[in-house]
Order: sequence, then C-alpha cells, then structure tokens
Amino acid sequence: MATHLPGSPLSQSELEENFSDIHPPLSRSEALIEADRCYFCYDAPCTAACPTDIDIPGFIQQIRSDNIRGSARTILSANIMGGMCARVCPTEVLCEQDCVRNTHEDKPVVIGLLQRYATDPVIQSGKQLFPRKADSGRRVAVVGAGPAGLSCAHRLSTLGHRVDLFDGQEKLGGLNEYGIAAYKTVDEFAQREVQYILDVGGIERQPGRLGGDLTLDHLLGNYDAVFLGVGLGDVNNLGLDGEDTAGVVDAVEYIAELRQADDLGELAVGQNVLVIGGGMTAIDVAVQSRKLGAGQVTIAYRRGPEQMNASRHEQDYARTQGVVIRHWLSPRELQVTDNRVAGMLMDRTRLGPDGSPEPSGETVTLPADVVFKAIGQQLHWNQLADARDALATERNRIKVDDQRRTSHQRIWAGGDCVAGGEDLTVSAVQDGKLAAHSIDDYLRQNHG
Repeated sequence: MATHLPGSPLSQSELEENFSDIHPPLSRSEALIEADRCYFCYDAPCTAACPTDIDIPGFIQQIRSDNIRGSARTILSANIMGGMCARVCPTEVLCEQDCVRNTHEDKPVVIGLLQRYATDPVIQSGKQLFPRKADSGRRVAVVGAGPAGLSCAHRLSTLGHRVDLFDGQEKLGGLNEYGIAAYKTVDEFAQREVQYILDVGGIERQPGRLGGDLTLDHLLGNYDAVFLGVGLGDVNNLGLDGEDTAGVVDAVEYIAELRQADDLGELAVGQNVLVIGGGMTAIDVAVQSRKLGAGQVTIAYRRGPEQMNASRHEQDYARTQGVVIRHWLSPRELQVTDNRVAGMLMDRTRLGPDGSPEPSGETVTLPADVVFKAIGQQLHWNQLADARDALATERNRIKVDDQRRTSHQRIWAGGDCVAGGEDLTVSAVQDGKLAAHSIDDYLRQNHG
C-alpha cells in the first residue's frame, strides 16, 4: 500500500463494529421458524441451482427435526466447505434466487444462513463425519490448498488414498484465507474449516511451490496422480504509464494484507479512493476501504450495471456503505503529483458496433490518492512454464474435461486456473470433488 497515506481515522471500537459479521448466525428459534417456511419441493429448483448439488430440502428438513448433525452430514457430504460457502456463496443468484418462495409477494428461504446454522457446530466441535476407507497404498499430489485443492484432498483421503498437499502460502485456504472480505468470514473461521478438513487424516502438508523447487516431472515421478488447484497468481494491469507510482495498488494484495492484519488501524487508508473493475474483488476492496474510514470511494467500470460480474445484491450493499459506482468509464491516463497518484483521466465509454465498450470522445477526471486495480487475474505462467508445455490450454487457462481431467492422463485441475470456471468458491469445491472421484476411478482401474 502507499506508505505516504495515514492509517485509519476510526477508533478501535468503530473498526471492530465495521468488521463484525455481516450476517450474524441464526438462533435456534430463528432457524426453526425459517426451516418451517421451506416447501420441501420434489426436484427442488434450489438444489438444481447449487453447483455442489447439496440436497437443500433434505438438510432443511433435518434442521426442522432438530437433527443438526444429520443436516451437517447432508451438506458436507456434497460440499466439504459448506461452512465457508454459507458465508460467501452468492446465494441471491443461485439457490435463493430459484427458491419457489422468491416472488414479489414473498421472500426466499434464507438457505445460506440455515446452512451455516447446521455446519458451524460440527466444524467447531471437530467431530469427523466421514471416516477414511482402508488405505489404498496410492499417493496423490495436490498442488494448491485453496477450495479446489482442499476439496480434492479431503475426498481423496476419505476414499483411502494418501495425499501430499503443496502450497506456497504461510496459511492454507487460498482465497478463503487471503481473498475474502474480512466482514464475511470472522473469528478465524477459514482456518478452523481448514483444520477440520485436515483432521480427516491421510493428508500431509509438504514444502514446495510449483515453478520454484517443485516441477511437474518430479510430481509425476513420485505420485500416482496430480491435481492442480493453483488459482490465478497474476493481477491484470491497467496498461497505463506510471502503474508503479505510489498509490496504485493491487486490490488482491491489499485485501490479503487486510485479512492478515493484527491491527486494522495501522492500514494505510486513502481519502479519495478509486477502484477500477466490476467484479467481487472491486466490491470487496471498495467496501472495506469505506469500513476502514476512507472518505470518497468510487468504483469505475467500463460497461453498464448489467455487465458487472458482481451481483446486484453486492452492488446494492456497496452503495449502502457509501460506495459510489460509476459505469461507462475506462481509465485513460494516471495523473501524478510529486511521484504520487493524484487522479485518473477517464474515457466515457459506449458500446461499439461489435458490442465492446469504446471511447465516446468525452473524458472525465476523478481525483484519487489511491487507485486499486481490480480488473481480473490470470495464470502466473512464468511460474507454471512446465505445466504450459505439458497441458492443453483454452482462453489462457488449463483445459479440462467434465471430470476435470487435463490433456495429461495423470493430471487433473480445478478452480480458477481452469477454463470455463465460474471463479466461485462453491464451483472450485465441486471441481475438487469431481476430480477426486475421477482420480479414484483411474487409480482403482489401473493399480487395483
């Protein structure tokens, strides 16, 4: 972050309140009342909308019967990271949007909060619901301990295989630990969920980072199969002169810094914050800047509101926190004073003949002492050179089939690093689960 900027102007108590749980958990009575609202539909549309195929009416019925452990089993058998997904999943555009009660006259069942109500006690207790099968004698390397890698490792372990888990970060969890807004997952929940997953047994963390001291050749020579859940390591640049100027900041890195901060009051905070982008990272860094005490916070996006990757619910929440969202603006030139960013000259855009945004000929200048880059990420191919040579790619990501198998018969991949992914925690968990079952089939067919 820009070291010339001051820390938060807010008191410790104000910061604690701002970064408290955005959706406090349901009480028992609240959960039972909400569970009773479910129609328990046959062929429920909410289940069809869930990327991990959780039996939603089933787990809600178990809550209604006060069978919390059974409800958690139903959820976690489909999605071992159901606790985190209950917090960060865009339920408003997935299961809750398709709830049959979601009408103009009614509101959907709060599926996410009910899912949290069921899973939190089990994860907190550490009681394992899924014992491991007999050891198969096979070893699988899982590279990357984000949602895809952890999901794959856990499912492989329950199927009886031993897993070595490689990750270059100090803490496991990937974006769940380093990339999710702090007010969405409080009280070190990400690490408690990671520990619950590891406690199944059969999973060992190993040192090494692909592209550093770890190569695909080494993995293929020492393991029966390999799963890649390496995420996206590079943030896209704006393509402007002066991007190394003080005050031009990678939004992903700032969110990670915030998530790991011991004292939020020491984080540098701007007074005129400009966020370039239209996805969840843009929303998260903008909202958290406001919660840290930033003055004016503006998100600038080159298209209209319907094209933003962030859901309408998240856009509306950002506005309630004082974030201004401006559409049809594209960065043209950084304005710099005394080697510090002072603003951004923006092109007003419009849709061109091919449907892409193009400059309209008009410009606007926005003042800024901080500019956050949040225009997407890409694979860190410099660190994955041997993977790029060994694997087919599509749209600059790893190409996989519907079982998440790559072009190499012993390598699978999932999460943000694969083509066609939705860049959601829940989708990454499903990738890991599908890959684990495909790996299991391969190992049993080829190694007995």
